[in-house]
Amino acid sequence: MTLHTSREALTVPAAPETAACAAALEVATAYCTPALLNHSVRSYVWASAYAADRGIEHDAELLYVAALLHDIGLAPEFDSHTVAFDEAGGHVAWVFGAGAGWPAERRQRLSEVIVRHMWDSVDVREDPEGHLLERATAVDISGRNADDFTAGFRAEVLARYPREGLAEEFLACFRDQAARKPESSPAASVRGGLAERILANPHPLDS
Repeated sequence: MTLHTSREALTVPAAPETAACAAALEVATAYCTPALLNHSVRSYVWASAYAADRGIEHDAELLYVAALLHDIGLAPEFDSHTVAFDEAGGHVAWVFGAGAGWPAERRQRLSEVIVRHMWDSVDVREDPEGHLLERATAVDISGRNADDFTAGFRAEVLARYPREGLAEEFLACFRDQAARKPESSPAASVRGGLAERILANPHPLDS
């Protein structure tokens, strides 16, 4: 893949103007805390901007809805006591897709993208939306690959969508998930040193 847009020329992308995207924002606003809501929006911004920079073709509506709903399984109303939050979120998203009138195949894709955001990596050739969301959430949570973006772009994004104490809130959520579901992806993340990466000071996005 060749570069499509100069990093210096990147602008903060707007949400796709579709009914499903508007509904996803409404759902996320209703059920996510301010910190998780801004994290979800930033995840789309990082993903979309990175795709523009690298010329990665993708389904913008699918990516946006997945980004806005990828942490919905952390909301108390959708927290599952039997499966990890990413799997629970995938199920919620499937139901959302049905309500949006999406065909079954597209609902399944939405669920897959959300589940895969917790993978260590997703092959861009097999799943561009999953690749973009996995990379973007890593940027936003631990600062991995933050240098994909200029300091000026990062500052603009954070000014529009502040972190609102995300690090502490997110880590508390993951520790709770890990304690209740020791075989889950959050438990594996906690065992793998997530706290140290999240609490690194200063956060790479802020520098």
